[in-house]
Amino acid sequence: MPSNVMKLLLVSCIVCVAKINAFAPMTNKPAFARSQIQTQKYNIIDVMSSMVKNFGKKARASHILIGPREWDSEEEARERLIRLKEEIDNDPVKFAEAAASISSCPSKAKGGDLSYFGPGQMVKNFDKVCFEEEVGVVHGPISTQFGEHLILITERTGE
Repeated sequence: MPSNVMKLLLVSCIVCVAKINAFAPMTNKPAFARSQIQTQKYNIIDVMSSMVKNFGKKARASHILIGPREWDSEEEARERLIRLKEEIDNDPVKFAEAAASISSCPSKAKGGDLSYFGPGQMVKNFDKVCFEEEVGVVHGPISTQFGEHLILITERTGE
């Protein structure tokens, strides 16, 4: 019986990864800074590793995103988020207000709240922070292919 469960888990992961990669933009021209290119490939090993390591866990997080179209340089975006992180000082109310006014993600309408998600559902760098770092603390800046993020992990279950 456990063997069948593992097979089902493996097939589910493969299907999930296939869906993630199916919608990835296909371009010949790099659209992101070199430090972000590594996060564009979310391979099956990363997904499986996160799902096994964090089996049964769920995280809830909010984020502030500054996308690549909103900066002159990656360093400028990171500096802006570092200053913002100092102003917020782990206060969830200030974080939600900043997300609502600054973030370029549609989640800004909910104060940056991404609701609950499981391991392997977010891009590699984002997933790693949400399942390995301290809850209730603003983390970042974190680079992904979507831009630069501040992440506030609001809850994690299944510890």
